[in-house]
Amino acid sequence: MNTPDTETPRQRDVRRRFDRSADDSDAAEFLFATSRAGLLERLQPMQLKVERVLILGAGKGALNRELGKRFRGSQLFGLDLSHNMLQHNRRAGSLFSRNRVLQANAQAIPLKDGSMDVVIANLLLPWIADLPQLLHDVARVLRKDGLFAFSALGPDSLRELRNAFEGDEAAHVREFADMHNLGDTLVREGLRDPVLDIDHLHLEYTDTRALFRDLTVTGARNTLAGRRRTLTGKQRFGRVKDALQSQFHEQRLRLTLEMVYGHAWGGGPLPKDDEFSFSVDDLRGRRRGR
Repeated sequence: MNTPDTETPRQRDVRRRFDRSADDSDAAEFLFATSRAGLLERLQPMQLKVERVLILGAGKGALNRELGKRFRGSQLFGLDLSHNMLQHNRRAGSLFSRNRVLQANAQAIPLKDGSMDVVIANLLLPWIADLPQLLHDVARVLRKDGLFAFSALGPDSLRELRNAFEGDEAAHVREFADMHNLGDTLVREGLRDPVLDIDHLHLEYTDTRALFRDLTVTGARNTLAGRRRTLTGKQRFGRVKDALQSQFHEQRLRLTLEMVYGHAWGGGPLPKDDEFSFSVDDLRGRRRGR
């Protein structure tokens, strides 16, 4: 039996957290809105012929509305693990819309190979337990020369919170993927010509309660496989708050978010598990060597 990586989120817990926060996550919409705007800005110069768009981690549907304007006449498919988030998404759409919502795990997209022209994922990657599997499935459903665009969090994100938990053996803050490693993984899983860039966002808090409230309403409470299974005791939580307080400057805590934006292109049909592909030159070389 495989042992879960302590640095990866449990998908069941991720679903539960977003189900619970579906009714009040607008309180921290600024983070998703910021990354959403960054994604849309990077899409502007791209000339694309688009009929079908897949939104991974579609949530309540804010990105659906923006992409509907950007790709007029296209059919949008919004996929999310959270049933409650998709309920909001459905209500936000038109009764006669061709758009569809799918409750599914993004690591096992229930769509045909090569069926999507564009796949978008806004701040979804940090919630994924098996990133290579997700990217492999994106490459599978994306048509040749189709676009995959995404935003994610880089390794410098939440460093202040990570510092506060230093010394605790249980996992509390995930180690986010490095931009260069992410680019390598995109190529390895069947996508091509990745382009990535970074922005830094700093959020200021006057007290730790506001920080933990935002982590809660975004669904971003601890879902790591290696987290402690008991409640965090008052004494331990007090030490964390003290550690955060020690990082205050002029009565404010500055929380760092490293925003990673990227895109890559569909490379065409992927070989099946029991298939192998060789170049013509490779085959010729093998024949000459006999």
